[in-house]
Amino acid sequence: MKLSEFKFTIPKNQIAKHPAEPRDAAKMLVIDRATGEMKDKKFKNILDYFEKGDCLVLNDTRVFPAKLNGKKEKTNAKIEVMLLRELKAPERIWDVIVEPARKVRIGNKIYFDNNRFYCEIIDNTTSRGRTVRFSYDGDLHKIIERIGEMPIPEYLKREATEEDKESYQTVFANPNKTASIAPPTGGLHFTNDMLKALDKKGVRIAYVTLNIGQGIFETIEVEDLTKHRMYSEYFEITRENAEIINKSLKAKRNVFAAGCSVMRALESSVLTSFNVKPNHGWTDKFIYPPYDFKIAKGFITNFHPPATPSLLVCSAFCGKETMFKAYKHAMKHDYRMLAYGDAMLIV
Repeated sequence: MKLSEFKFTIPKNQIAKHPAEPRDAAKMLVIDRATGEMKDKKFKNILDYFEKGDCLVLNDTRVFPAKLNGKKEKTNAKIEVMLLRELKAPERIWDVIVEPARKVRIGNKIYFDNNRFYCEIIDNTTSRGRTVRFSYDGDLHKIIERIGEMPIPEYLKREATEEDKESYQTVFANPNKTASIAPPTGGLHFTNDMLKALDKKGVRIAYVTLNIGQGIFETIEVEDLTKHRMYSEYFEITRENAEIINKSLKAKRNVFAAGCSVMRALESSVLTSFNVKPNHGWTDKFIYPPYDFKIAKGFITNFHPPATPSLLVCSAFCGKETMFKAYKHAMKHDYRMLAYGDAMLIV
């Protein structure tokens, strides 16, 4: 497979700038991957596709307000710092992306919160990437929660608002697992009432954690997909949650993965018996067509940007030809696209 095979254009007027309200009012395109048949539904109709004993797997990572707006020392030039990953908590060292990168060099200091604290650039990592050390003496995470903005995608062409702190977050995000710079968008459409209804129906709900990081900004630079390498992201599947998933597999019930991050975590933890093993660590799993999925039989996801790792996961699950037909159908029928857009259910 070549990258150029997955390039196309999404109409700008179909890129959703705000989420559906309520969450489950989003449209949902249901795709039968065996026949290619497609049906137009609402997300709340997803309950009809679950049966007792099935398992829904969710990524419970929480998005934090990772975008800090600062000023460069001496020049007061505006610098945006996107926090990616805390490297050494005691030393307050982080991996970040800075913008505009051309103005930021090793040794520079960027001040925040009316000059109350700063970060110093201590290393370059990529063209826009830097390693920084923060000067803040208190609980740095609390100050980030107070002054940071939600890292909504650049393609939304708007500033983040207070509303994004709730809407750019799943209802099941675990406050003890605050480490992502993007939510599992396939999970954004669920409401608490829907999760209760699934539980009442006898559907098992399992949680994995995969901290979505720099890969969300990733552009694939190579034409030959076999040569692409993903950024590693931390993930965890506890013994308890692995057992929940495996109970459904043993009973020959369907497992539904909500989001590409869930799919990557599951496929990074497959036993030779095609069960899920408890696991934690870092995964750079890159899924692209053709690929033989071992765990999930259903996939809940959004309409992703062209030529991205997320689109490739979807194309691998239902087939490239079917996926392209789905996008054509969605564009013709005014589906809303990308992170705040409508959903797909692939079965």
